[in-house]
Amino acid sequence: MLEEGGFERVAIASAFQVDGTAVIHMATQIRPDVPIMFLETGYQFAETLAFKEQLIERLGLNVIDLVGRYTVERQAQEFGPRLFERDAARCCDLNKVQPMFEALRELDAWVTAFRRDSSPTRAESPLVQQYELEPGRFIVKVNPVAAWTKRDVWAYLTEHDLPHNPLYDLGYASIGCAPCTRLRLTGEPERAGRWAGLSKWECGIHASETAKQ
Repeated sequence: MLEEGGFERVAIASAFQVDGTAVIHMATQIRPDVPIMFLETGYQFAETLAFKEQLIERLGLNVIDLVGRYTVERQAQEFGPRLFERDAARCCDLNKVQPMFEALRELDAWVTAFRRDSSPTRAESPLVQQYELEPGRFIVKVNPVAAWTKRDVWAYLTEHDLPHNPLYDLGYASIGCAPCTRLRLTGEPERAGRWAGLSKWECGIHASETAKQ
């Protein structure tokens, strides 16, 4: 896709989890300056931000921080404190969905690190799809590791001597914003620790496809 897809405007969306690290590494071997879009929500773990900087330095990444219209302080003033507890969907929309969609409107295609085995909502994710950004506006979405397993991802990192977020070593299985991420309990799906205590598996960016599951 990067070499022969014919797309002029392509970027990778990544939260710098292990899946994303593998995708970023593969992509930058082909196109070293490919943009990496990172959602800087203001609620990221300090460990995630430190790891992002570590990988930027090691691989020479072209990272673009996507920031919403509200700082943490302004969001609290406008919507009240701890919106993530009272209305997680609204918080995700403000800090993830809106800034990501603004960035995607400038692209012809984007790449994610979706894996089918990471949660029931992603079990049928295709490798390539037409993503409807808004009514009548489509871009191409590529999920190159959709068919990979968690074991495949960790094996890739080991093979290429790539680092990982230290939160994995503490038992986290999927890492998002700090207030809404907990440790996964034994037997739970990988993304069960996201939006702890809520019947919510996704932030909303991928709602059109995950809603089908």
